[in-house]
Amino acid sequence: MSFGIYLIGFIIMVVGLAMGANMMGVSSRWIMVGVVTMVGLGLLLAVKNTRMRDPS
Repeated sequence: MSFGIYLIGFIIMVVGLAMGANMMGVSSRWIMVGVVTMVGLGLLLAVKNTRMRDPS
């Protein structure tokens, strides 16, 4: 899977979770903390899952 596709899917998921939290009445400050944390996690996972392996 390519890095771009992985990251786009993860961002769509984070936006959906943020919208759901907003509908539940969660404070905007905590939504932003969650979004920043999830985007950072998404970047780490995207790099880990899509990086090329070193030849043995």
